[in-house]
Parts: sequence; structure tokens; C-alpha cells
Amino acid sequence: MQLYRGRLIDHIQLVVRDLKASRRFYGAVFGVLGIPVGGEAEDYFWADELFVSSADSRAALGVLTGRHHLAFQAKDRAMVDAFYKAGLATGGKDNGAPGERRYHPGYYACFLLDPDGNNIEAVFHGEAKRSAAAVEISF
Repeated sequence: MQLYRGRLIDHIQLVVRDLKASRRFYGAVFGVLGIPVGGEAEDYFWADELFVSSADSRAALGVLTGRHHLAFQAKDRAMVDAFYKAGLATGGKDNGAPGERRYHPGYYACFLLDPDGNNIEAVFHGEAKRSAAAVEISF
């Protein structure tokens, strides 16, 4: 098993009404971002730090999560654009087409509502130099 760490969030769980619809949506947008689905079963799937389960999953305790905003890093503007198109094609709803935002110079993002109404963003912060792509932890 390999994990990539180095940011604030270790993992987050979404509990959704329709796991199949969420699996299609997240599979498509993660495919654009180059993030593989790490595993799945009848009542859940996960990719990197995101764990998504059905309400009847043991991990959910029968309760849906509320509305969340999740922002995923994109490598460039083209990846933001492709994320938006893939999300719309798999059941996402427009919540802000790709474009520059006023948050800081170079902030280019799009926003979609996933099948459960979560606000899902892809963002490219502009040209920058990274010290490393990620921190890899192997078990």
C-alpha cells in the first residue's frame, strides 16, 4: 500500500445516497486528475484521501454527510477544463465554469455539484515550483 502525505487533511469521508452515481462521477473526475481509485467494495470506494460510502456501510452509521466543499489540485488550466467537462458528462451540475477567480493572481478553477450536492472544485494556483510532487509513505 502506498499513500501520499504532506498536507493538512489526512482523509475525509462522504456518505452518499447513490454510491453508483458517485462512483461514476468521482471515477471520471479523478481519471482526469490522474488519481486512481484505490479500492472499492459493494458499499464504499476510496481514492487517495477521499473515502466515499453508502449510508448502509458500517463506516457510515446510517447517516448521510452534509454538504461539503472539496477542492482538488490540478496540474494546469487544461486539467481544470477537462475536470469540468468530465464531471458534467457524468452527472455533475455546473456551479462555476472554469475561469480565473479573485482569490489570488493565477487562481484558475471550476466548480461542480456532485450527485449529492457537494461543491467539488478543481484548482490550478498558477505556475509555481514544487519541492516535491508528494511525500510517499509505503507500508
